Order: sequence, then C-alpha cells, then structure tokens
Amino acid sequence: MNGQALRLGTRRSKLAMAQSRQVADAVSQVTGRSVELVEITTYGDTSREQLAQIGGTGVFVTALRDALLSGEVDFAVHSLKDLPTAQPDDLVLAAVPVREDPRDVLIARGGRTFAQLPDGARIGTGSPRRMAQLNAYARDHGMTIETVAIRGNVDTRIGYVRKGELDGVVLAAAGLKRMGRVGDVTDFLPVDTILPAPGQGALAIECAADNADLVAALAELDDPFTRAAVTAERSLLAALEAGCSAPVGALADLLADGQIVKEMRLRGVVGTTDGSTLVQLSTTGPVPETHDQAMALGRELAAEMLAKGAAGLMGERAH
Repeated sequence: MNGQALRLGTRRSKLAMAQSRQVADAVSQVTGRSVELVEITTYGDTSREQLAQIGGTGVFVTALRDALLSGEVDFAVHSLKDLPTAQPDDLVLAAVPVREDPRDVLIARGGRTFAQLPDGARIGTGSPRRMAQLNAYARDHGMTIETVAIRGNVDTRIGYVRKGELDGVVLAAAGLKRMGRVGDVTDFLPVDTILPAPGQGALAIECAADNADLVAALAELDDPFTRAAVTAERSLLAALEAGCSAPVGALADLLADGQIVKEMRLRGVVGTTDGSTLVQLSTTGPVPETHDQAMALGRELAAEMLAKGAAGLMGERAH
C-alpha cells in the first residue's frame, strides 16, 4: 500500500466524528498509513422532518456511499443500524468491528431509573421501536407513561430533560459511550425490557469492492462474532420488510458454557407504537459459520413472527 493518507468519509455529528476517529486510529495501526476525516453532510442531518417521515433507512448513508463511489473518500464508517439491509454490488462491508454495548439507556430527571419515573412521565424518543416496547412494558407493569416523538443530536435530546420539558429520553448506550457521555445515563434498560435496533452498537466499515488491498487491510478489524450477530439481526429485519418506520427490535447474542461459545440466540420483536400488541419470539441454534447461515437464522425467526401475526402489525409501509 502506498504511503498517502487514507480518506475516511464521516457524517459531521459529534457522535459520528467520535466513532470515526476511533476507527481512523485502528485503521492507521493496521495499515501504517495516516487517515484523514472527510466530513460529509447527509440528507438525514439537514432535514428537520421526523425520520419515519423521510423514509428512515438510508437517509444518513446515501451521501457517504456517493462519496465512496465517486472516489472522494477511500472508506466510510456507518452506524450499522442506519444501513439499509440491501448491500450495493460495488461496495463491500469490509469490517464489522467488535460491538459496543447494544442496550438502550434512560437519561431521566433527578437521576431516576425507569422504575422510579413518576406517573404520567413524558419520555422522548425518535424511535417507533422504542415507543412500542416502552409503552408495552409500562402497561405490563401498571405504569402510565407518554412517549413523545423527538429528534436531534445527543445534546439536543438530553437538553429536553435538563430544561424540564421531558421527564426522560431514551438513547443508545453505544453512542454515549463513544462520546464519553456515559455519566449522563440514569438507567441501563435491560434487553429483556427493550430489544435494541438490529445492528445497534455495531459499526460498519465500507469501501469500494474493487479496492482489494484496502478490503484486505480493513478485514483485520472485523470481529466474526459481531458480524454473524448483526447479519442475523439484519436478515430478520429484511425478512420482516420493515424499514425504520416499523418498530422492529432484534438482538443476537452468544450463549457460552464457561469459555466455550456454544450457540447463538436471536430475539426479535415487532409491535404497534402504542405498545398494545407485541409479537416477541426467539430462536437458538449453532453459531453461524457463514454469511448464509447467519442470514438463514434471521429469516427463520422472521417467518415464525409473521406466522404469529407480525404482518398485521406492520401498518402501511412507506415505499
């Protein structure tokens, strides 16, 4: 590989910059080349509309992919949960590094946990998936909450709580950890309470498929277990034909016996945003050793969920 700097395409948000810098350092170490960040503005960053309205999937990704295809940047870093499930032929997911904490977290006024929220608490989130599960959990536990649709960056969302406009907001643990903001968290929400978005906490490093040297170098950052897990989760999402507008949660994790990893468990949930109906199922099988096996795990669970009534919950999909 020649010595010139590699150009890493990134969104401009604080979170994107933080996670891109971490990847840049890792890529520098495996390639021996310096990495410069190229900031790219995406439609999802400039639009003030609710994500569900602007099509959700892909709004943060398209501009980065265009920059890759035009040769403006050499590789790009995405939050894996933002990636559309269909992969373009001319681009390759060269690496899925070790996943950060996949859980959702609560940042509430007065340092409260979810169980300590006052009756009628107003909780902000931009995610129908979180709304569905928060409302279902509250109903099952005799709590009354109101979910409020919000968007904006991490600071904006936490600001609603600080200013007293909301009792709490729900965010992804991974982003806060990467930004060094985990001290703001008042409660980590167990995945039994809220299943994360497919791919949550994982990053995707993408480059042009024909750049064989770079593909090979970036592959050193790949974590096979994380890749298998997110592949299964995204396969479930694709099979449910869901974009971001439908509330789908999924998590694949490894079941170990001591130090020996035995199996992979995949859990999925889909529901109505008011939480009145949820279809939640899980399946356990051998740890997938190939892409096709991981895809099959997701498809099989999706088929069971559809058979249990998930299709009727999807509502009108925006095409």
